[in-house]
Amino acid sequence: MTDDILIRAATLEDLPTLLTFEQGIISAERPYDSTLKPDPISYYDIGEMIADADAEVAVAVSGERLIGSGYAIKKASRHYLNPPYHAFIGFLYVEPDFRGRGVNQRVLEHLFAWARANDLPEIHLTVYPDNAPAIRAYEKVGFEPYILEMRMNLDDHS
Repeated sequence: MTDDILIRAATLEDLPTLLTFEQGIISAERPYDSTLKPDPISYYDIGEMIADADAEVAVAVSGERLIGSGYAIKKASRHYLNPPYHAFIGFLYVEPDFRGRGVNQRVLEHLFAWARANDLPEIHLTVYPDNAPAIRAYEKVGFEPYILEMRMNLDDHS
């Protein structure tokens, strides 16, 4: 199952592979968001997150091969909410031939441990509402819907 898979903190040497993972995420999310700019785009500054003490970029490794990723970053909560800080996670990716083997769950457990160690008692994430597989996967590990962010394009409603 996942016994041969190691989860560890990413290093700058992992960056070339992590950049390809990011493009995989963008390709998977394009059908859910028509406002994404044409390629090439980037969601994250992964190198900066690897160096940031208030972030953890995790990788899943099988042998010498990077097969998955995720990040957690410390974020301030809205001024009227408790706790004052929370962890925000994203960049969850698993190579297609390793999907369905519990890799994401292992990456999430690593990120949850990092959040606890950094006194961040709550985890947030964003997911496209039509991305049912991702929503099911997040609910499977305990996430629940919280706030629905909505938008309207004024050009479409003249």
